[in-house]
Amino acid sequence: MTQSNEIQHGESLSEAADVKVTLRGPADLADALPYLMGFHPNDSVVLVALHGEHGRFGGRLRLGLPEDPSEWPETADQLADCLVRNSTRRGGRPDAIVLFLCRDPREGERASAVMERLRPLAQRIRVACGALDVPVVEALCVSAGRWWSYCRPAETVPAEGTVLAPPGRSTMAAASAYAGIPAPGSLRDMEARLKPSEARNREHEIALDAACAELVPRMLNDGDCESVRQRTLALARAALEKFRSAPRIDDPARADRRDDRLLSDDEGAAVILGLQDRTARDRAAEWMEPERADAALRLWRALARRCAGPYADHAAAPLALAGWVAWSSGDEAEARVALGLALDLEPHYTFARLLHHSVNEGLDPELLRRSLRQERRQRVIASTTARRGPVGSAGRGPGRHSPGDRRVRTRR
Repeated sequence: MTQSNEIQHGESLSEAADVKVTLRGPADLADALPYLMGFHPNDSVVLVALHGEHGRFGGRLRLGLPEDPSEWPETADQLADCLVRNSTRRGGRPDAIVLFLCRDPREGERASAVMERLRPLAQRIRVACGALDVPVVEALCVSAGRWWSYCRPAETVPAEGTVLAPPGRSTMAAASAYAGIPAPGSLRDMEARLKPSEARNREHEIALDAACAELVPRMLNDGDCESVRQRTLALARAALEKFRSAPRIDDPARADRRDDRLLSDDEGAAVILGLQDRTARDRAAEWMEPERADAALRLWRALARRCAGPYADHAAAPLALAGWVAWSSGDEAEARVALGLALDLEPHYTFARLLHHSVNEGLDPELLRRSLRQERRQRVIASTTARRGPVGSAGRGPGRHSPGDRRVRTRR
């Protein structure tokens, strides 16, 4: 942050239009946070790297707030190290960091009490960043529509905090509207579209029980696993076409309820179980082209919403696919949320980890799209060759996976 207390932001907005925004002080920073992340980060720690004399925004890192204060020292060290290391790897060590702690009050709790409760975590993170020679130039608590600064003298900070600008009235909101960037939603709303409802759906669980009993033995059988893949993709493809032909609904909640009704319990369960196979999942990932992307994203969301109770971890595959399609379509905010949820369920799920890393590194999804297109072409060539009666092993094709690979057990 410069001596004039200004931060220049010319990255995400300038991608949509040639717009640069100057943020002056903590009030503008607090108002800008949802636009920096693409959503309102609830119950989150957010670190943003600053570069250069004018404090150009760089890498951003978000983590759910740890509930147990005994975890705060380790969390602080890991967050500071991760942001500095990743920023350096991308070509620029941060010159400074801005910290946000976002949490709404519990029932009966005052927002100012939230700010005080999180003060030790803010201090831990400031110390951890300082130990890496990257100062935290501003640390803000955002709670219940108000903000506080941990970096300013207590006598200059109102005890009850400062009210955030009304929606659509901030500097960043005006610049985003000019650039054609939609107003950000809340993290809770985005997660709700990807998680099962709290009301337990026994029909979904019964269907998943039946699909598990039928399909898992076949998926582990070298002679039958390819037929299960073909069935999985045929069912998913038929569902995709139903989603594509359904009329558009702008209200997200109504759209999700309609999408849920488009899937029968049996076909939804069969696709969920089938996607636990890596090869089937990788082939489904090919449905990222613009004409299919919207319907595919809705389908993967709907499948993830069915994975509850003992089948919660089965959501990792559709969540990772949702993250991939969102990223491929240019929606990095939903991509990060979906991939983060997948990793919460399966921390070592390689597919989700690689995608999450690629999104955070700012890589171009076109690189992966080209790879998937190439694999699809190779598979078509191999299939055509097999129908013509190849000799030897040519019928297996030059793709990465042979039909005999048993992938349901590792789900990498």
